[in-house]
Amino acid sequence: QVRMVESGGGLVQAGGSLRLSCPASERTFSSLDMGWLRQAPGKERAFVATSWSSGRTYYADSVKGRFTISRDNAKKTLYLQMDSLIPEDTAVYYCAVYFSGYYYASGGYRYWGQGTQVTVSS
Repeated sequence: QVRMVESGGGLVQAGGSLRLSCPASERTFSSLDMGWLRQAPGKERAFVATSWSSGRTYYADSVKGRFTISRDNAKKTLYLQMDSLIPEDTAVYYCAVYFSGYYYASGGYRYWGQGTQVTVSS
């Protein structure tokens, strides 16, 4: 079982930035396809970005151009740089391992962390 521990969330004003981190326990981290997803109050968990082991990255349209997903395989850590934050970005953010299905569907992910809260004030 892969253990993920998200950190870096907090309260920020609109237009601000945050950087989320997610170290993983898996020795073969470099071979994992990883993703960030988020869940806003009263909404279902939604895809944010994914980082393939091949180096490819994909983003939800709502964050494209503002968020950047990256990884450090030596540190076994996944990152999400979030810039130009807007109140609609307020949610609990999770990292997880992608396993199957559409990469933009939360059902294809396993080994969720506990999440980190991001709150963007207007």
